[in-house]
Amino acid sequence: MTILVSACLLGVPCRYDGLSKPNEKVLALSKTHTLVPVCPEQLGGRPTPRNPVELKNGRVQEQNGTDHTEAFLLGARQTVRIATIAQADCAILKAKSPSCGFGAIYDGSFTRTLTSANGLAAQALQEAGFPIQTELDL
Repeated sequence: MTILVSACLLGVPCRYDGLSKPNEKVLALSKTHTLVPVCPEQLGGRPTPRNPVELKNGRVQEQNGTDHTEAFLLGARQTVRIATIAQADCAILKAKSPSCGFGAIYDGSFTRTLTSANGLAAQALQEAGFPIQTELDL
């Protein structure tokens, strides 16, 4: 099975804060599956580290209002392209992220409040027909 995986879950320091969030359950999948790492935010041209952003009303913004929606949309398209080329069977994405969150993301208030929604890359993958789960589902 080929699984598209948020690179931060594999230990790649690509998160907004320059860190990673390695997940032992995800890492263990490499013993029996082909894992394809992606970071939609980097694929969209965002640097690491970078200021935190949240998704609200379809826009990706920093707390000060700086908009990064176009970069996130580009990253989402590139993520779908990679999933398609790799013939991924599914994706395991980082929970709560404005790119990768699936089912619940931060609501744009920068108060760590969750809302029922998907990040832009997760939404694009779902619309392209890829089954998705987060590391919290494992």
